[in-house]
Amino acid sequence: MFKIATTGLSSLPDADSFALGESGQKLLNQFCFSDEWAGNLSSGLFRLGETAAAMHGLRQPECGLLNLVRCYDNADRDHVFRLFEQAATTSSSFCFSTTIMLTSGQKQPVFCIGESSGLAQRYSGSMLGVFFFPRFQLETKGRIFSHHS
Repeated sequence: MFKIATTGLSSLPDADSFALGESGQKLLNQFCFSDEWAGNLSSGLFRLGETAAAMHGLRQPECGLLNLVRCYDNADRDHVFRLFEQAATTSSSFCFSTTIMLTSGQKQPVFCIGESSGLAQRYSGSMLGVFFFPRFQLETKGRIFSHHS
């Protein structure tokens, strides 16, 4: 899934109407964990939260777009890259899902929701978003076949 929209999140109903109660937050935490990220379009650098950086295999929380998408599934990398490029040229909201290839050989699903803004002047603006990581991992096809052999 790779989606981008030129309408901002602010066009949705009041954010308070979507606020999760304590039980909703517990339920969300049971199924996934999340971490924030931000991008500075004038420098081209992204800053990930500690958990997101670790999940992406990064030693530092700050990186460029190429380093960010390097761990993504090969089939999705170009789509994600183009999505970020498009969001960097027009203020927009976007989302994508892919998998991160872990050193263990398993795949970690990841969902990303973000928004770009402040693009009125060339080489300016920012992005802000959140990564969601489901609390499970997928096995690669080779590993699945080896379990059933």
